[in-house]
Amino acid sequence: MIIKNFKYLILFLIINFGGLALGSLLMNNGPNTDWYFSLAKAPWSPPGWVFGAAWTSIMICFSIYLVFLFTKHYSQKKLILFIIQFFLNVSWNYIFFNKHQVFTALISIILLTALIFFFFFHFNKEIKKASYLLLPYMIWLCIATSLNLYILIHN
Repeated sequence: MIIKNFKYLILFLIINFGGLALGSLLMNNGPNTDWYFSLAKAPWSPPGWVFGAAWTSIMICFSIYLVFLFTKHYSQKKLILFIIQFFLNVSWNYIFFNKHQVFTALISIILLTALIFFFFFHFNKEIKKASYLLLPYMIWLCIATSLNLYILIHN
């Protein structure tokens, strides 16, 4: 299925990694700022390199998932949900790192997490085992949400 739809995989990889790049630009060097360094962070916060490795793996799996989702049965609803996911994912970086609005960022990441869980459960019957490609995204968002919440509570 992936070989047959290779052009869609390339398209989703470009869109998803483009979103990561856009999110990085919108951070305004956030992880390296005095503001971020001064925050009390959760003891389970991973080292910086883990974020890049995690997001790379997540976006590869998510792109493959999207190939299954959109080639099985295209719908405008799926496209709208994907666009909302893209917006929430990219905007969190800007809200948290650029604007330092930790509470608003928490709301954003909670909405993103809920949406990814919705993708998993709502489209599970349609694309079956391919839904498990969302697990890295779901797990990472739970971790990221807990990190955001910790910063909100302890700063």
